[in-house]
Amino acid sequence: MTSTSEPFAVVPRRAHRGGRAVAPHRWPALVLAAGGVLAQMAFPFTDGGTLGLTTASVVLLAAAALADAWATRGPLAAATLAGVAGLGGLVAEAVGVRTGFPFGDYAYTGTLGLEVLGVPALVPLAWIMMAWPALAVARRLGGERRWAVALVGAAALTAWDVFLDPQMVDQGHWTWAHPSPGLPGIDDVPLTNYAGWLLVSFLMVGGLDRLVPRTSPDGGTGPAGRVSRDIALDAVPLAVYLWTYSSSVLAHAVFFGRPPVALVGGLLMGLVAVPLVVRLLREQPGGRRVLQRTGQRTGRDSGVGPR
Repeated sequence: MTSTSEPFAVVPRRAHRGGRAVAPHRWPALVLAAGGVLAQMAFPFTDGGTLGLTTASVVLLAAAALADAWATRGPLAAATLAGVAGLGGLVAEAVGVRTGFPFGDYAYTGTLGLEVLGVPALVPLAWIMMAWPALAVARRLGGERRWAVALVGAAALTAWDVFLDPQMVDQGHWTWAHPSPGLPGIDDVPLTNYAGWLLVSFLMVGGLDRLVPRTSPDGGTGPAGRVSRDIALDAVPLAVYLWTYSSSVLAHAVFFGRPPVALVGGLLMGLVAVPLVVRLLREQPGGRRVLQRTGQRTGRDSGVGPR
């Protein structure tokens, strides 16, 4: 049952007790993602992160996204991700800093290193870093409807920025000319920023959904060919998204001194992350049993039960 074209090769139990082993071509993405997570774990101990840690986390997680796209959908998918999310993000930011559209009037302060077209090189890499997880999340929650995938993807990416922007403003990496009105408890980032994120993310995720295949290069045969069903196919981006959600809530609540950001961001990003967790549990036999037991206990406690 093993196949080098499958993202997660299935190994006979007599050869591997676990029944499933990570295929060699998936290891680069896993290692890079782990490195990015480790770099982010050091942020709270450096007052929000140094330039070196920020660079390491963004570069490693962007590389993990590209490596995962290549390993699961082929080199063309990785090139598409780089073009749509990386180049597309760069164009959106370059237009934004010059015209104020679509995010609002903002400026980079020159503290993020090398710049391209007036935009730090790390910024388009950050679009790649999170566009790939947003696409995986959106396909799982939006199903086969392309408009739903684009909408969920836009929400997934924009909700992440509710955490990102206040952190970067606190670090002095960019400034807003007119930061109000903003979200409740977040008075240093304007609402226009999130409107711009929704627009750009909708176009970006919608484009990726049309151009990047949903299945592995084996053409849909075997476990790797199940459209958006085999969690192993999207394990890296889904894990990165859920890690980003949980770590961002914790960091802003405990380490960064921004409990309002943790609350508002936790609620907004939770509108995507929580349904994702429920969906993933439902897709696993053991997870379904957990949800059923939880529902039964809730029903007994509230007096609600079968008729």
